[in-house]
Amino acid sequence: MRIFRILNNNAVVVVDGPQEKIVMGSGIAFQKKRNDIIPKDKIEKIFVLHGNSSEKFQQLLATLPEEHIEIAENIISFAEGHLHAPLSDHIHIALTDHLSFALERLEQGIPIQNKLLNEIKMLYKKEYEVGLWAKEEIKNKLGIDIPEDEAAHIALHIHTAKMDAPSMSESLKQATILRDFVDKIEEILNIEVEESSINYQRLITHLRFALNRIQQGDQFDPIDEDMFDLIKMKYESAYQTSKQLTEYLQEEYDIQFPQSEIAYIALHIQRLL
Repeated sequence: MRIFRILNNNAVVVVDGPQEKIVMGSGIAFQKKRNDIIPKDKIEKIFVLHGNSSEKFQQLLATLPEEHIEIAENIISFAEGHLHAPLSDHIHIALTDHLSFALERLEQGIPIQNKLLNEIKMLYKKEYEVGLWAKEEIKNKLGIDIPEDEAAHIALHIHTAKMDAPSMSESLKQATILRDFVDKIEEILNIEVEESSINYQRLITHLRFALNRIQQGDQFDPIDEDMFDLIKMKYESAYQTSKQLTEYLQEEYDIQFPQSEIAYIALHIQRLL
């Protein structure tokens, strides 16, 4: 392979037949110029991006600090090993761009917040573990201590880069709905939900699967009529709260829960009480 364009000390563009490829490796362009041959032992990653994606990535590689790019690539490599799954090539653009901007903000003393931190920790546990690994990697390599809020942002980027994952907007919507749901429980019942409790975790897990089934159009299992009547009578406050909450979700997000789910959610609310 011969160098067509040097992007930075660790990344170059090569032309292979009709395709432009981005080739990365530590010091791959050191003391090199156009048309020089790339040593095979220097090649660590090769990307084939198309159209605007290729231009965007080349622009990032040419303009962002090399240490930010290296950290992002380390995180992606760790994530693929930790999750035992390949990630979309677009993650190299999305995460690198996001991470560099976040690090610049932190260096300027601008705080980073993530209102969906607890939901992301619950919904995407393996990806959040990647975020925590990234937190340590960034501290060790750059001396910057990113908050857990940023680790959650990284986790969401990793999650949406999985081949079978929903888009970033869909993932954020689900996390927002769950956050909204818990806020409403606290408002209606005038309680503070302990988000580290097993009952909170069970509620979030149940709601997550219910939302996925609704989104996919799957049928819900019917509830025994006697059990349904028992829940309404024995846990009247929890049932009325569940009914109020599901009506709110229908009005706010156009999500309709069947009667069986209203009853099952009432059981989870009763546990919180």
